Amino acid sequence: MAINASVLILNGPNLNMLGVREPQIYGSLTLDDVEAMCQEHSQRLGLEVDFRQSNHEGELVTWIQQARSENDGIIINAGAYSHTSLAILDALILAELPVVEVHLSNIFKREPFRHHSHVTSVARGMICGFGPQGYVLGLDAMAQILNNRS
Repeated sequence: MAINASVLILNGPNLNMLGVREPQIYGSLTLDDVEAMCQEHSQRLGLEVDFRQSNHEGELVTWIQQARSENDGIIINAGAYSHTSLAILDALILAELPVVEVHLSNIFKREPFRHHSHVTSVARGMICGFGPQGYVLGLDAMAQILNNRS
């Protein structure tokens, strides 16, 4: 399924602390480990991946806006911003790209404030609860979306 497309993978606040932050919830892999998994899997799918992380909402918004002209799709784990950021939602709408939402933990088995995600309303789908494997599943989903588009 080589489709030669570019996907932006965005990671929100505190994801730079993977491997240290609550490993019982988020696992022991680091964000660098997750990126390596994504880069390896994306090659098999014919996808180019731009993998980024920021703790700053505005920076994430800027990257989403840039993706409109530079990428074919967005995979996003907005972290806590999933539950709070209308700015990220508005940027995703503006980008007019397919979006796949990823969460390491099952947000529906956690605190009630985590059960709602603003990103979900614009995403084609959400993958949650599978740890870092969720990013690989997200890449598979995005490849399918982009393949069906052409």
